[in-house]
Amino acid sequence: MSHAERYDILILGSGEAGKFLAWHMARAGHRTAVVERRWIGGSCPNINCLPSKNEIWSAKVADLAHHGARYGTMTGPITVDMARVRQRKREMVEGMIAANLQNYKASGAELIMGSGRFTAPKTLEVTLNEGGTRRLTGEKVFLNLGTHGAIPDLPGLAAAGPLTNIEALELDHLPAHLIVLGGGYVGLELAQAYRRFGSAVTLIEQGPQIMSREDPDIAAELTRILGEEGLRIVTGAEIGRVEGRSGEAVRISLRGDAGTEEHIEGSDILVAAGRVPNTSGIGLDLAGVELDGRGYIKVNDRLEATAPEVWAMGECAGSPQFTHVSFDDFRVVRDNLAGRPHSTKDRLIPYCMFTDPPLARVGLSEGDARRQGIAVRVEKLAMNGVLRARTIGETQGFLKVLIGTENDRLLGFAMVGAEAGEVVATVQMAMLAGLPSTALGDVILAHPTMVEGLTELFAEAPRR
Repeated sequence: MSHAERYDILILGSGEAGKFLAWHMARAGHRTAVVERRWIGGSCPNINCLPSKNEIWSAKVADLAHHGARYGTMTGPITVDMARVRQRKREMVEGMIAANLQNYKASGAELIMGSGRFTAPKTLEVTLNEGGTRRLTGEKVFLNLGTHGAIPDLPGLAAAGPLTNIEALELDHLPAHLIVLGGGYVGLELAQAYRRFGSAVTLIEQGPQIMSREDPDIAAELTRILGEEGLRIVTGAEIGRVEGRSGEAVRISLRGDAGTEEHIEGSDILVAAGRVPNTSGIGLDLAGVELDGRGYIKVNDRLEATAPEVWAMGECAGSPQFTHVSFDDFRVVRDNLAGRPHSTKDRLIPYCMFTDPPLARVGLSEGDARRQGIAVRVEKLAMNGVLRARTIGETQGFLKVLIGTENDRLLGFAMVGAEAGEVVATVQMAMLAGLPSTALGDVILAHPTMVEGLTELFAEAPRR
């Protein structure tokens, strides 16, 4: 067996947390190596967050072009060149990869492209992409393994060769009729984008509503908005069987609650039904790393795994599946390594789904408050009450805030509306500062901006 190369810091996976930790530790003088199977910089800049938002913006431009007459701009026939849409996305990805490689070079961290598998505690055998193998050991080992799209165990689905978000973002043509399985973030974002590009789209969610973790009023508003764009949404239907081949012709059998049956025919299937951690088949048991019942790595609130001197970060550690959370995982690990206590407990994490209009939320939902027995009062404001929304003609949606009845504290905020992802940050900062709801009602906000809607939302909130 070949001699193992020794590193101070050994990181498996180059996602958000892994790469920032590598660059930080290498700059601090630690001999650092990162093993990455394929995606330099992780899934976010390659196949997930940034590429999807790139194509979603192309779809927004297509929608604006189709409706230019609303704004006084007259256009002729509109066509969408999906090959050019894909190329624009690829050019962005190439730029992101180049930036990541430059950071590796500048920091001194070594990037090793290959598939790593543990053969003993803190010891990796890496099958190199270019051929050959290397054995690596680390004084400290960090796991940033990520997740991949789940393919539900439905009759005929795997044989149909469905798209995941990876393949959907590489299409150079428009599906005639795209069937989307799953009513969460990925499913809704891509369903709307392809509808705007020109595909017929049917979205199937087996639960009673899309966005299962959101309050019913939010799910209903998004369902209405997407329905007005011609996107068909089917909820509460059990999928019986899938027939055919995605990219050619497919047929999905549905069973309703009342025993009714329906058959939906389309050209392509996109599966967006959750994520699976990339923890199987890489020898984690040989490394002494324990998993939970769902396959995620067991960690404490400092992201330490069950094996000594081993940490897990990002989605594989069960952290909420957002790049901004993975970046915060890096900060938690970095600070604790430096002797500055930092925990994942009680993090106030914002969420944003980039449909158009987007959904943004931070803190408790009404359902959360009810389940936790927290008394709240709820204030809402329709987007047409926000003057900036009227100027740009983006008046769909609403703002909603949850206020503690006993102390006037801001407990939760949700917004379906233009620029929701920017507005939510203001409320998040107020929540972190422990400000009462009256603070946002009294603050002077620039006019006319979207965030100014908070003035109207909080102005009518009863004062304790």
